[in-house]
Amino acid sequence: MAFVDYYKILGVDKSATKNDIKKAYRKLARKYHPDLNPNDKEAELQFKRINEANEVLSNDDNRKKYDKYGENWQHGEAYEEAQKQQQHQSQQQYQRSSGSQEFEGSDYSDFFESMFGGGFDYRDGGTKFRGQDFNAQLQLDLRDVYTTEKRVLTVNGKNIRLTIPAGITNGQIIKVKGKGGEGRNGGPHGDLLIEFIITNNTEFKRDGANLYKTVNIDLYKSILGGDITVTTFDGKVKLNIKPLTQNGTRVKLKGKGFPKYKKEGQFGDLYITYNIELPKTLSDKEKELFKELAKLQ
Repeated sequence: MAFVDYYKILGVDKSATKNDIKKAYRKLARKYHPDLNPNDKEAELQFKRINEANEVLSNDDNRKKYDKYGENWQHGEAYEEAQKQQQHQSQQQYQRSSGSQEFEGSDYSDFFESMFGGGFDYRDGGTKFRGQDFNAQLQLDLRDVYTTEKRVLTVNGKNIRLTIPAGITNGQIIKVKGKGGEGRNGGPHGDLLIEFIITNNTEFKRDGANLYKTVNIDLYKSILGGDITVTTFDGKVKLNIKPLTQNGTRVKLKGKGFPKYKKEGQFGDLYITYNIELPKTLSDKEKELFKELAKLQ
């Protein structure tokens, strides 16, 4: 049985930290993602190997099993149980070794015999093993997740229809049950774990469901007050600037933020911070007027 070196696939050492593994996986997943390599069978195969390697090495328990049992880490616990039973039966055989007793094989599959060279004789149909989980990444723009969207993803050559709820956050992981690897001996399929990478190319800063934006106002409006039109994420609103508004003043627009994840019709708030712009040039008349104002002060 060929040994698959997951560390080599991700290009990391055995001493790599979880963060090292995560960075290596993200880099390679972007490079070989099927959406970026359409109809490229080699890229598709490599993408599958990368996901398989990450599934094992990013999980502490799985990684320990892999370091101990190699490619067959998923069957490590079953093998240990087989070893215990074989030892137990060997002891019984020894105790009954009067010559009239025959040793009967243990109830474990040929998998162990071929893999470990034991004297196993499998009789009862096979232990069911759950399929491997698959990991994938989906990169979206912030505007893509302002509303609920339906997407079709291609994972390991299969098209998967996915509903992406509005308000999903960067780095969030959604589990699609039963869309991972096939189980063994009739075991259930694994799951598909999708990590969302949300890029923000807007003028808004997002923090959860709240949005933040800086709006410039001129000196005269900050002193005298007046109306301005501000662009929100889904339209425009008119705001009234109070006289003598100070630089850095923040106002809250309730319900004008981002959708709250899986909370239909609920939104965060939009916070507007005023930045007062000073004039870059002054006419002679304006200078005179400012001097008059200075005298009044």
